[in-house]
Amino acid sequence: MKTRTWIILIAAFTLTALAASAWILMSKKSSGVAQVLADGELVRTIDLASVKEAYTFEVTTEKGTNVILVEPGRICVKEADCKDHTCVKMGWLQDQATPIVCLPHKLVIRIVDADGPDAVVQ
Repeated sequence: MKTRTWIILIAAFTLTALAASAWILMSKKSSGVAQVLADGELVRTIDLASVKEAYTFEVTTEKGTNVILVEPGRICVKEADCKDHTCVKMGWLQDQATPIVCLPHKLVIRIVDADGPDAVVQ
């Protein structure tokens, strides 16, 4: 009888965890707004939800050039003339989890909530 109780408890816990995971994944917000910053200055703001077709643009500073690819709901660094190409290897950005950073060029691409700021500074 004890074994059966444990099996039922484990199955109930597993189903609850799966249901919670599915709810979290399905209730994800839209992509938001991508901000492209070069050397700490805002270069471009892109509403990823309103992008209808893919396009590229360049961000060039005295430190180098990055080619940014924008598609509906996501953004990435397609090409860079830096040595390590870490920014290119980071892949697509489509949520606020981790920004794309090119340290040699001091380029940052981040997604912020379209409804308001991502942080409050006092």
